[in-house]
Amino acid sequence: MQNKTTQRKTLTGIVTSDKMKDTIVVRVGRFVKNPKYGKYVTQHKKYKVHDAGNTKKIGDKVTIESCRPMSKDKSFKVIA
Repeated sequence: MQNKTTQRKTLTGIVTSDKMKDTIVVRVGRFVKNPKYGKYVTQHKKYKVHDAGNTKKIGDKVTIESCRPMSKDKSFKVIA
């Protein structure tokens, strides 16, 4: 058997919701160049993230890491 090492994806974003139990919503932005016009714009995406014990609050800056799927929508966890 081969030993595969997988690189986990890490992203940084802002907490936008903490109303669910053990789950927060994090808004992650990325800077992308428009192919037609050449203008740089920020695109945003929201991720549901596992936060055991609800330690993070709205407005906190967090670093998240990919993990095995924990539910239908949740496949990231808080690392900082």
